[in-house]
Amino acid sequence: MNIPLVLPEFLDRAVRLYGDKQAVIGGDRTLTYHELNDRVNKLSHGLKNLGVEKGDRVAYLAPNTPEMLEGFYGIFQLGAVMVPLNIRLKPDDYLFILNHSESKVLFADEDLLPLIELIRDRLETVQKIIVHYKTGETEDLAYDKWLSAFPAIPFNRAELDENDVCSLLYTSGTTGNPKGVMLTHRNNYLHALTTMHHLRVTDTDVYLHVLPMFHVNGWGSPFYYTANGATHVCLRKATPEAIFRAINEHGVTVLHMAPTVLNALLQYFEEHAPASGENVRVVIAGSAPPPAFVRRVEQELGWEFIQVYGMTESSPLSLVSTIRSEHHELPAETQTRIKAKAGYPMIGSNVRVVDETGEEVAADGQEVGEVVVRGHGVMHGYWKNEEATKEAIQNGWLHTGDMGTVDEYGYVEITDRKKDIIISGGENISSIEVEGVLYDHPAVLEAAVIAVPHEKWGETPHAYVVLRDGAEASAEDIIQFSREKLAHFKAVTSVAFVDELPKTASGKIQKVHLRNAYWNEKGKQPGRYVN
Repeated sequence: MNIPLVLPEFLDRAVRLYGDKQAVIGGDRTLTYHELNDRVNKLSHGLKNLGVEKGDRVAYLAPNTPEMLEGFYGIFQLGAVMVPLNIRLKPDDYLFILNHSESKVLFADEDLLPLIELIRDRLETVQKIIVHYKTGETEDLAYDKWLSAFPAIPFNRAELDENDVCSLLYTSGTTGNPKGVMLTHRNNYLHALTTMHHLRVTDTDVYLHVLPMFHVNGWGSPFYYTANGATHVCLRKATPEAIFRAINEHGVTVLHMAPTVLNALLQYFEEHAPASGENVRVVIAGSAPPPAFVRRVEQELGWEFIQVYGMTESSPLSLVSTIRSEHHELPAETQTRIKAKAGYPMIGSNVRVVDETGEEVAADGQEVGEVVVRGHGVMHGYWKNEEATKEAIQNGWLHTGDMGTVDEYGYVEITDRKKDIIISGGENISSIEVEGVLYDHPAVLEAAVIAVPHEKWGETPHAYVVLRDGAEASAEDIIQFSREKLAHFKAVTSVAFVDELPKTASGKIQKVHLRNAYWNEKGKQPGRYVN
């Protein structure tokens, strides 16, 4: 008899083997796995009472909290679908997603409820809004009071199939409306088994939720850390101070984040020198960090650096950059460069880098192609968008839109998004490569590079730079530095100094906003740019 691969099994295992162990720490609250399971059962009973059935969508607008974590399992027991909402969107974005997903119930943190109030009267399918940490006077139900009305007895689960959709995750579209990525129980289950192996997850781990749980389910963390009986530490606001405090108070052993968040931690560590914990693994996802980050993390913080690569449409992880045993004898600097790459395929993922004809590029670290993925993590498709699904998945391969190379050791390096490649004088320039060089400048805190028009070369690299506190550098300093470190055609030709760079909720820099800002500012203040 085939046993379906369904996600509630992970919590079942944790309760059976680790019932009295700390499961979740959130603020001044601590729950054991038995207590977490009781709340999950109450939530399932409550949702059934509201009329939620198998296949219905239930949305969450919340930061990393115990309530968000228990939502996954409470929803899954009914065979319903979790719709996590990015907490940094605008009200009209929420209006589109809630209506497009046909969500029936919305759970919202009270701090975020004002974003919903602005669109409440235009919600077409949401029948009930339930508020976490409610203190104010509204017509909505207070979560804990509502939850307390239902029993903690085991819930009679819906009949689940591993190919049932369990998560509907809306990607932040740069043009047009966001697309809803449908992930199944099987997608997430097998991804969890693969990832827990490559990240060496055990029951001794204490996982700090830095990456938002709405971001591809926080890279699946509600699943593989729960399955292993690890302890979850939830942070409502992941500031550098709060992260270091949590690491030391709770003995954190692993945390996931975007490179920009890691950069903020390094800056904070440089200024305040807090204790940084022991035996900590930091998993970096979202975009490729420069090798300088790897060196600083391992030498200054003393943490193990693990780079991973993936996207929402692949559940998400497909590549990991840990050094394989046959490469342990490589020079330290070579190993550092390898760790900063996207990596080699994880178990269950077939990853290729192909040219325009579909042929694999040479493993020479030079020939550029598109990264395509086939494996158990590839999404079921885009919700109510068959055309976009066919465009993304061709002949069974997910086309990521990321361009990359493969080195002699089989490690993939992401060179750019298709739309971010700079073509100057007929030569392709990786904006990521240029950014990596700029991060080596002692005055640079953050950098992002985009293409801008040039009369002679067609396009040239333009840098947006955030300087470190108290540091000084001129545009000419930055330009000259890049010319010393790069081939001249790759060097930046203009620089804009900004106070901050636009980012997603997970900390990924949004270059589309920088391109828009360039044209807006260029039209109004052409003298600001040094050409």
